Amino acid sequence: MDLKFFKKSAPTLIIMGIFSVIMIYAIYTLLTPQKKLPVYNPADVNPKLVDESIVHIRRNHKVADFKLINQNGDTITQENYKDKIYVADFFFTRCLTICPVMTNNIGKLQEVFKNDDDVMFLSHSVTPVIDSVSVLRAYANVKGVIDQKWNITTGDKKHIYNLARKSYFAVLDEGDGGLQDFIHTENFVLVDKKRQIRGFYDGTDNEDIKRLITDIRILQNESKDK
Repeated sequence: MDLKFFKKSAPTLIIMGIFSVIMIYAIYTLLTPQKKLPVYNPADVNPKLVDESIVHIRRNHKVADFKLINQNGDTITQENYKDKIYVADFFFTRCLTICPVMTNNIGKLQEVFKNDDDVMFLSHSVTPVIDSVSVLRAYANVKGVIDQKWNITTGDKKHIYNLARKSYFAVLDEGDGGLQDFIHTENFVLVDKKRQIRGFYDGTDNEDIKRLITDIRILQNESKDK
């Protein structure tokens, strides 16, 4: 009798079990908000990283318009990064300390997001006079740069240094971008499709690179939800 009852009830119990699992998952999803990355404005960042002229700004900060020259001699502006998520960094080709590690790590990121058209990379030379187009082209060849995804750039020194200090908040030291000025930073900066800063990472640290990969995917999902 009990066996017959069980056979008759089994489908109902299975359905109820499946329904319970779905309900538990739905409740968990509703009660567990998706991680959202902060939007960084000058007032949110260590004041030592921010130019005094903008340290008071609390909202609507965006990366300024820029005009650079890449490894192919092409002019690169903010239009090349329109509606893109990108990672920015500052390096120089003769660097023998942190830059090789940083560049190799961007190479790893490039491989991870090789087939994601909305993710790009932008490297700025801090010794633009030395890092000519031909030097950058040779460097790009050695590092396996994919031209459509990663621009390694040179340009006007004051312009690049101004971007580092007033747009990306990438360096601690003050300066005017003159002949004696020099910046050297391991920071990677994550920028969203609205040109807002969404994260800072140590470009020489493997754990931070893993965190950056996760955060890029969060931004991609954020873009899909809008």
